[in-house]
Amino acid sequence: MAKLTGKVLIAQGGGPTAVINQSLVGTVLESRKFPEVTRVYGAINGVRGIVDENLLDLTQETTHNLEQVAMTPSSALLSTRDKPDEAYCREIFKVCQAHDVHYFFYIGGNDSADTVRIVNQNADSAGYEMRCIHIPKTIDNDLVINDHTPGYGSAARFVAQAFMGFNLDNRALPGVFIGVVMGRHAGFLTAASALGKKYPDDGPHCIYVPERPFSEDQFLKDVKKAAQFAIWRDIDGSITIERTGNYSVDYRIVPLEEIAAKTKVMVDSFLNKEGNGTTPEFYAYARPLVGSGFPNSHRIRSPTVAKILGDG
Repeated sequence: MAKLTGKVLIAQGGGPTAVINQSLVGTVLESRKFPEVTRVYGAINGVRGIVDENLLDLTQETTHNLEQVAMTPSSALLSTRDKPDEAYCREIFKVCQAHDVHYFFYIGGNDSADTVRIVNQNADSAGYEMRCIHIPKTIDNDLVINDHTPGYGSAARFVAQAFMGFNLDNRALPGVFIGVVMGRHAGFLTAASALGKKYPDDGPHCIYVPERPFSEDQFLKDVKKAAQFAIWRDIDGSITIERTGNYSVDYRIVPLEEIAAKTKVMVDSFLNKEGNGTTPEFYAYARPLVGSGFPNSHRIRSPTVAKILGDG
């Protein structure tokens, strides 16, 4: 940072992400290390907060509190969907000038970058020394030159997990599910829907992104082809579970006629001869099925209690 004495102004714009507050707090903490920085302001509701002069002084905020903010979701300073034009950006610059702001940091995506560019041009035209910095943040992952943008990873994870659920739902209730994923003009977020696929027949079965022309005719053909694919195609039967050891089983498919409309009952060896209790053989059968960590019901008895119960 060049030795330019003045205040820092930070704003957050666009859609909140899981990491946008990390960028905010990092900027605040780093700015406060420099003696040239006299104040660190945060704009409430992004650029709208700047033109309304709704500014929060973060200079004296404790590092502990800021680090707690860094771990929270959404936008700590609140955000805006305003897309400033030339006139709007002139108002932003005027407020910066009035408040002796010489460092402007705007956390956001494409529109935020363009806002920073225009504000910087206003400062240059006015001969006002100002450092205007765009901090990348967009789930769309569409900022050029960047390998990836903060916010994309967490959003991509969300999309992948969502489609894992959609895939299972669609197996339970067959039909055609169409999911629409945002992403501005790029397909990174939509493509992330494939990250949760484990088996070849898992959904999504077709993925369409803006980087390739969309054909309605081809889409209908793709859907018809995908709808005909099923993992149990040409197999009729019931899956059975066969024990091969106390804690191991095997599976096979048997004809439906062997299972349907029939009831399995307990074998005689599972019940005592009086018919009012179970046997060790039943215990050996059922105990492994309830899993480990089963509560221990044995009690320590005193000699007197044992004698009364006749087992002393």
